[in-house]
Amino acid sequence: AVWCGRKSLAEPPRWAAVLRLYDALLDWRDDAVVRLNRAVALAEVAGPQAALTEVEGLDPAGLADFAPFHALRADLLARLGRAGEARAAYDRALALDPGPAERMWLERRQSALVMD
Repeated sequence: AVWCGRKSLAEPPRWAAVLRLYDALLDWRDDAVVRLNRAVALAEVAGPQAALTEVEGLDPAGLADFAPFHALRADLLARLGRAGEARAAYDRALALDPGPAERMWLERRQSALVMD
């Protein structure tokens, strides 16, 4: 994630390579958090709808209290123009009491939504 998130690198992130790495990781450790991280790369390779389909196919019971699940879902919904649903997902992530930096990032993203 750090490798792909740094804007100072001379070349853009190689999301297809990152996706392949997550696919390989799933062979070793198939769990919801790995699948959630894989969905970030999938969104960059195949678009937000493909990633949202994968995220919404995860077991919600295991992720209901995991703020990154709701934050990613909110981001994907926002990218698809589904601002109302994105706002609700951001609300859920914020309700899970993230740290100060995460809270500020989530609030900033939520306030940037254009409501439908």
